[in-house]
Amino acid sequence: MSLDRRDPEGAIAGAAKAYSNWGRWGEDDVLGTLNFLDEAKRREGMALGRRGVSFSLSQRFDMNGPQKGWRRRTNPIHTMLMTGTDAALGNQGSPHGIGGADDLITMPLQCSTQWDGLGHVFDHGKAWNGRDAQKVVTADGDLVTGIEHMAPHVAGRGVLLDVGRVFGVGGGTSRSSGADSGGELPDGFAITEEHLTATAEAHGVIVGRGDIVLVRTGQLARVRREGWGDYAGGDAPGLSFTTAGWLHTSEIAAIATDTWGFEVRPNEFECAFQPLHQVVIPNMGLLVGEMWDLDALAADCADDGVYEFWLTAAPLPITGAVGSPVNPIAVK
Repeated sequence: MSLDRRDPEGAIAGAAKAYSNWGRWGEDDVLGTLNFLDEAKRREGMALGRRGVSFSLSQRFDMNGPQKGWRRRTNPIHTMLMTGTDAALGNQGSPHGIGGADDLITMPLQCSTQWDGLGHVFDHGKAWNGRDAQKVVTADGDLVTGIEHMAPHVAGRGVLLDVGRVFGVGGGTSRSSGADSGGELPDGFAITEEHLTATAEAHGVIVGRGDIVLVRTGQLARVRREGWGDYAGGDAPGLSFTTAGWLHTSEIAAIATDTWGFEVRPNEFECAFQPLHQVVIPNMGLLVGEMWDLDALAADCADDGVYEFWLTAAPLPITGAVGSPVNPIAVK
């Protein structure tokens, strides 16, 4: 797929038309590419948990997070409603010495490790499957493709493509773990179809229909070593706009990265904002994940040479939400 950096409108329109899945699963569809993840694919994924070792692929949800307030996105605010102090002082009014603690969290649903729902991005006023955006997402939420519809389905064969390790350079030692963080791509590095296929070949895996693909760039490892900086919304490695064709023809169910915005930043056009999102979410119906922590999993995959695993990553069934926090679990 060629790229005219001066013509984002034309490129987006061409890719939207070429890679559209509108109507593919009927006019009432609310799952998009998750339709590729069927029972047979789920059974295939379940068989991959051979060692029984598991990895959480989520960042921690706390005030020491990546957000800086862009478009009202803040880091989570955690507040205690009842504490051990209350219990010790007898302020809870409970009988026979029982006490407890409760807490509250306030946060944007896309402030840390998360999925983008199908109502998250529109293309010229159209939401997934060609619906009018104003009729889909209102002040009451996503009335049609709310992320709650996806909650039972996001579990299957996961495949890690550690592009950072294959094409990047050594990133040094992590402050938190003391371990080698593996290869890292520089900010602005555009991951092409050729990078993805070469990485899969290097890992000895085949990516195909119904897979949940995880792309590691190494950016998260770097910002943990050096500080958050402009991780949220700044320059970053990521998928090239030219990968839209691969994302469509491979028939994967979902894709997630360790970066804030999934696609390369700065974007590849002279004037554009997240053009790949504009193609893959409302037109292709692709489930996109961002800010996933893939480092521990990647280190284990490098050690044993196995880059496929059972992955469960259900969004919270928040009615009408256009995104959701998630704690993905990979089992090898």
